[in-house]
Amino acid sequence: MTESPPPLRVAPLPMADLPELASAALPADGRRRAIQPADVRGRFHRARGFVFAAAIAFWAVLPWVTIAGHPALFIDVAARRLFFFGMTFNSQDTWLLFFLLTGIGFALVYATALVGRVWCGWACPQTVFLEGIFRRIERFIEGPREIRMRRNAGPWNADKIARKMASHVFYGAFAVVIAHVFLSYFASLPATFRMVRQNPSAHPEAFAWAVAMSLVFYINFAWFREQLCVVLCPYGRLQSAMLDEHSLLVGYDSLRGEPRGKVSAEGAGDCVDCKRCVVVCPTGIDIRNGTQMECLACTACIDACDDVMDRLGRRRGLIRVDSEEGLAGRSRKLIRPRIVLYTALLAIGAVIALAAFRGRRDFEATLLRLPGEPFTVEGGQVRDIVQIHLVNKQARSQAYRVAVESPAGMSAVVAMPSLELAALSDARIPVFLSVSRDSFQGDTPFRIRVEAVDHGEQAAVVSGTFLGPSR
Repeated sequence: MTESPPPLRVAPLPMADLPELASAALPADGRRRAIQPADVRGRFHRARGFVFAAAIAFWAVLPWVTIAGHPALFIDVAARRLFFFGMTFNSQDTWLLFFLLTGIGFALVYATALVGRVWCGWACPQTVFLEGIFRRIERFIEGPREIRMRRNAGPWNADKIARKMASHVFYGAFAVVIAHVFLSYFASLPATFRMVRQNPSAHPEAFAWAVAMSLVFYINFAWFREQLCVVLCPYGRLQSAMLDEHSLLVGYDSLRGEPRGKVSAEGAGDCVDCKRCVVVCPTGIDIRNGTQMECLACTACIDACDDVMDRLGRRRGLIRVDSEEGLAGRSRKLIRPRIVLYTALLAIGAVIALAAFRGRRDFEATLLRLPGEPFTVEGGQVRDIVQIHLVNKQARSQAYRVAVESPAGMSAVVAMPSLELAALSDARIPVFLSVSRDSFQGDTPFRIRVEAVDHGEQAAVVSGTFLGPSR
């Protein structure tokens, strides 16, 4: 027998010889490298500014908007109710959240397959608040990128201390404002104002929540920043499963740009290797290296490159929104198996969700039995006492009728055959059932019908079983 060859041994490379990771924020030695993106101007920058302003305004104004006497969006945790643009849901409607959450998640997957990571660069709250508020504060107080980097590398003098303190004071102030606006979605805006004016000991839970969230927002937007996208958020790591060669993304046209060289270099492509696309990137990547997990599709590199091309008198679009097929010079397909499948699944899910929401009633009726003996025998009669727990899930009062659909030989008395419930209130309605002991043949089914007076099409029928002694 021949001897087996010895196992292959590979000596570890020293850390200095290891290639750096794709992200400038995460070099190979594991230390964080702070990102200082440069200012950029252009059509995408203006469009993002408008989107950020609209998103922040909508988010801040929404608690002030009332529909049917309640906030347009209000999650009343204490009473376990949700007010959603005129609709009211209580804890018994929690199962409908499945359709809402899965719908949002699948819509994000569908949008990614079509237009790439437009959510990350244009609508994600992390991006909206960081780029729309906190980086603007930093640029206003500490100046453009070159000045910030020079000051950060220099000694701690009075100017540096004053600017850093001013920046962090504004960071903290806006973090507190954001935390309290978020609190108003759970405690209502008037209640939030009332709690802010009172002693914190009067509302310790809300105070602790506001303090904790203020710290989270401050640490995130003042220090953690792009690390949330690069390290914590799983969405970027799922790109490979959601994108294909026809999905839109921000990419570099290597056919046109390579080989890189100076403006006057013979045979060079359009890319002059100015690295302007790198210094404006909020995650510090080089878009010329291809599709990367850290790319947020913020389009800052497009504006930066277009500005350079304009200065050189060259055609725009060296970096552009396109698919991998388009960047390779081939045609992009909009209709493809992935999109057809996603569209079909989205349509099926929408139909099921619509049917679920349409089947939801504005009230809930539940049959309950009293504690203790399930029945009594008295005077030759077998008696059962049950209750109807009736919940009005509307934000207005509602009248109801309650009737028992009992079989022959069973008598029924409803304590409150007609009643009116106030908005978002409930009541327990006793129902007395009796059957002659001589005619009782065993457990007997019965039904109770509950109907909204001015919504005759909305009715609930609950079923129960009349219990008695065994024969």
